[in-house]
Amino acid sequence: MTVTIYHNPACGTSRNTLAMIRQSGEQPEVIEYLKNPPDRARLIELIKAMGVPVRALLREKGTPYAELGLADPKWSDDELIDFMLAHPILINRPIVVTPKGTRLCRPSEAVLDLLDHPVGSFVKEDGEVVASAKP
Repeated sequence: MTVTIYHNPACGTSRNTLAMIRQSGEQPEVIEYLKNPPDRARLIELIKAMGVPVRALLREKGTPYAELGLADPKWSDDELIDFMLAHPILINRPIVVTPKGTRLCRPSEAVLDLLDHPVGSFVKEDGEVVASAKP
């Protein structure tokens, strides 16, 4: 199985998601999207594959979201994508791509449905225990 994760190593959710992928036996392609952001075509492709509105991919916390006035509904999808390309920190994470689908994995256990062999249980960095619904 091919697994790609758009990852931010400073993000606990992203680290937990990556750990769950690795514990399932997969060695994912890890793209640190702050260092290597997707281009416009790839970002649009990811958004379409997730089936979410562009606005749903915007991250507010720890970003220039408020300073840029991105809560204002006046911004078109193309303009919001322009902001994400100019400020990759605005792209919410982690995004995981597998043959089973593409998903924003928040919470991190959302990745389990995308894996062939998800772990039976996993302990997150904060001590929360996640159990796979699959036997």
